[in-house]
Amino acid sequence: MQHLDHLKNLVIMAAADGNLNEQEIALLVDRCSALGLQEEDLEKAIAFALSGEAKLRFPVDRAEQNRMLADLMRMMAADGKLAEVEKRLFALAAAKMGIEKSELETLIDQLVGTPKD
Repeated sequence: MQHLDHLKNLVIMAAADGNLNEQEIALLVDRCSALGLQEEDLEKAIAFALSGEAKLRFPVDRAEQNRMLADLMRMMAADGKLAEVEKRLFALAAAKMGIEKSELETLIDQLVGTPKD
């Protein structure tokens, strides 16, 4: 999966609740840099996410899928609120990538630091 597509997915999640706040923008800037992308790429991703053409693109590699889901979760939590539309978008992404519930729970536990029983 191309880094720009990954960034576009993150912007789609950030904009899903109809609001891009300071925390979400800061996270997008950080991820853009970490992915080796430029400011122009972030501008393209934002324009794409706000267009009527926006749609998620999913990686096929399991490790990439896990990274995508982890980044989507971080984006959902960036503003301190979990909007219902964000939860639905995340669930759709996980389902489209064929992520089993147990795998998803493990990934969530890893991200929030919850130990397994």
